[in-house]
Amino acid sequence: MAALHITDIEAAINYWRARKPSPDGVTLAPEIRALAEVYALMVYFHEEEADQRGFPPKAMDAWLAWYESTPDTPCIAICSTSQGDELCKGCGRTFEEVQLWPGMDPVEKRATWRRITVEGSAWRFNRYAERAAEGPAEPA
Repeated sequence: MAALHITDIEAAINYWRARKPSPDGVTLAPEIRALAEVYALMVYFHEEEADQRGFPPKAMDAWLAWYESTPDTPCIAICSTSQGDELCKGCGRTFEEVQLWPGMDPVEKRATWRRITVEGSAWRFNRYAERAAEGPAEPA
């Protein structure tokens, strides 16, 4: 099982804050409250990741709703693993990650996204950043 990183939980909280702002500056929407409880514990215990298995169901539902708003794949249609590279120059995923991607759960996919984002060496982050911004091409 994979773990949810605190930065993804922050992003999910901000996603919900934009959609369900507090009417009085104090009251939180249920999704924000569920995520904030996990976030607060992580900060208190100095944890960067929360195990998927122990994640509260309401917080997981809120996190998954945010996850659905994110790009599914880091692919920018320049796959060097098909040419024999172990690490794709285009998206930064390993050959194994590219092969297993369709079967990965959302938490595993976000862990991969985090790794490639932190590394920042894939072309999607520099040479072909505009492709990443445009999103996937429409099917013909």
